Amino acid sequence: MKSSGIFLILFILIQNGFSQDSFEGRKFEQLGTILPTPNSYRTASGSPGHEYWQQKADYIIDVELDDDNQRISGYEEITYTNNSPDELSYLWLQLDQNKRRSDSDFYRSETSRVNQDMNKMGLKKLLGHEYDLGFKILEVKGVDGKNLNYKINKTMMRVDLPEELSRGGQYTFSVKWTYNINDRLEVRGRSGMEYFPEDGNYLYTIAQFFPRMAVYDDINGWQNKQFVDKGEFTLPFGDYKVRITVPADHIVASTGELQNSAEVLTADQMDRFEKARTAAEPVIIVSQEEVEKKEKNKSTSKKVWEYHAVNVRDFAFASSRKLIWDAMGVEIGGKTVMAMSYYPKEANPLYEEYSTKVVAHTLRAYSKYTGLDYPYPVAISVEAANGMEYPMISFNFGRPNKNGVYSDRTKRGMISVIIHEVGHNFFPMIINSDERQWTWMDEGLNTFVQYLTEKEWDPEYPSRRGPPEKIVPYMKGSKDYMVPIMTNSEQIKQFGSNAYAKPATGLVILRETIMGKELFDFAFKAYCRKWAFKHPSPADFFRTMEDASAVDLDWFWKGWFYSTDNVDIEVADVNWYKHDVRIDEESTASSKEKNRKRKKSGNRESEKIDAYGFAPDEIQSPEEKLINPKPLKTSLSESDELLHPDQNFYEIKFTNKGGLVMPLIVQFNYVDGSSEIKRIPAEIWRYNEEEVTKVFVLDKIVDNVVLDPFKETADVDEANNHFPPKNLQSGFQKYK
Repeated sequence: MKSSGIFLILFILIQNGFSQDSFEGRKFEQLGTILPTPNSYRTASGSPGHEYWQQKADYIIDVELDDDNQRISGYEEITYTNNSPDELSYLWLQLDQNKRRSDSDFYRSETSRVNQDMNKMGLKKLLGHEYDLGFKILEVKGVDGKNLNYKINKTMMRVDLPEELSRGGQYTFSVKWTYNINDRLEVRGRSGMEYFPEDGNYLYTIAQFFPRMAVYDDINGWQNKQFVDKGEFTLPFGDYKVRITVPADHIVASTGELQNSAEVLTADQMDRFEKARTAAEPVIIVSQEEVEKKEKNKSTSKKVWEYHAVNVRDFAFASSRKLIWDAMGVEIGGKTVMAMSYYPKEANPLYEEYSTKVVAHTLRAYSKYTGLDYPYPVAISVEAANGMEYPMISFNFGRPNKNGVYSDRTKRGMISVIIHEVGHNFFPMIINSDERQWTWMDEGLNTFVQYLTEKEWDPEYPSRRGPPEKIVPYMKGSKDYMVPIMTNSEQIKQFGSNAYAKPATGLVILRETIMGKELFDFAFKAYCRKWAFKHPSPADFFRTMEDASAVDLDWFWKGWFYSTDNVDIEVADVNWYKHDVRIDEESTASSKEKNRKRKKSGNRESEKIDAYGFAPDEIQSPEEKLINPKPLKTSLSESDELLHPDQNFYEIKFTNKGGLVMPLIVQFNYVDGSSEIKRIPAEIWRYNEEEVTKVFVLDKIVDNVVLDPFKETADVDEANNHFPPKNLQSGFQKYK
């Protein structure tokens, strides 16, 4: 069994409901064997081991975009370096375009039903309409020109080597292919084309456009899990030299640095680009006026754009005669990175005003929070009514109405998606996790830093994901529609909430409430630096966060990542005590006589005396408990230095109704109008996970108690966080 088998076993147990139950009563035990055993490749500290290795794949690619027939044709030469201790007799390549073949697992495994108002796309799917999509592999050859045996299995292709590739060895082979470009609006897809009928032009966002090497690592061996839909791309690092042939009037935005600018740009465009390097505001390189002229007079000739990229895990580009282009330089770690945007006129004025500024802001903020200076020469935002990421380039949403008017919601949506997609340069383009297996390791971590970046853009930014209270509706939902975060990408239910929002919120809670910013930030940066340009696993993240902070977080990983429990902690009871130094023999005798008379009355309930010496008819209501203190009977004398008559002892009982343990953040609101916060670590639950009692000694008299007053823990029932209980109206009730 592969070393990732333990995760598969865990997933099965969780799905059957066993694993969550097995955590009951031992939430503070260590993860232990749930995590893989440390070894010389991955250590117990969460670091790459002294024998850590990873493969490398270098590409030389020639690709042509056929604008008349919306088709891609390409030839690639791959040099694969085997740094593993294993001898390899075959290589696996990803053919992600094959997801769109009509016989793919994606289409065949989709559930379906009849909709009486069926649209064209839905009807085509029901009728089994076959799109002529997917790779057509024309040849696979060795460096000697001889054909290689290969086998295509849906979205994966195995290439058989003529002899085993030993450690440190390299093998070079070539692939020739072609495929029809999908219409993103009709067939869906992370990349493809969009047609603009008003001017008869296309905007192409081209990715997953070439057969790409799969990852071979110490966890999975070959990560050749089929590409179904949600589980994205797991890829090795390498160097790219790519020549892109397009119509001569197209502008190309791409991964990498342009090598032949003098051949594809005008002198004016090159001059504007140089000015943009030191400009304080974005500089227009290709204007809307230039674009509108090209839209009407299409070129029939071709140009070749050549780009080189070093140490990247993928390559993508956009191409169209419709692309406006602006840029500005941003200083990162002592070097200038070009922040750039490409967009059709349909995205103006929104993109011209904001896009490149948001790119620059994102680079600064992510470099700050990860501790990694953005390493690449460019960072690009392309408006394509979409949202998807690749090294140095992303395709983003943000199109106003046709009259150029846009709402605040549209503007915020554009800002958020640009931050998110540009931020993906760090997760997973640099910190290169296995997206095919663990969506949360790129989407969740990225959404967390996106939240921090949005707050730096505007402290009042209305972030959709990150604030703990935003996850409450999901967390309080039916467990029938939930799975733990630690679930394979293709089995996740409620994808956005589970893989984006919940892990991001968990990290916010860790940073703001459990660990504190200083400890969290140091540990998070340690993880990012350790695994930059490497392939981390969940265990590497969990272990590094603990190793670099000296904070035991196993209880948190168990609850937040491995279960579907929620946070629902109730302030069940409060009792107020004050010193009573007037307890003498006479008062004691009087109390005994009072209880004797109760018993004599024949009321059997009166025979029961509560733990504090009160009979049932003396038990107070919640409101009365904070008005009338109970006597704290002690043997202290008035002269005892421990005795302070003004001290108030508040005994509070908390019950855990949701299953997830959390720190207790208790706000005491005093009768004089002041308030005070007491913070109790989650370890208070270590002996009893269902109910705990804590005494707070206070100098002032309490009017009311509020648990989690700042909504830090994603508690799903705010109503039971108050004592005396408080009737909290719903939004609908308030409206009525």
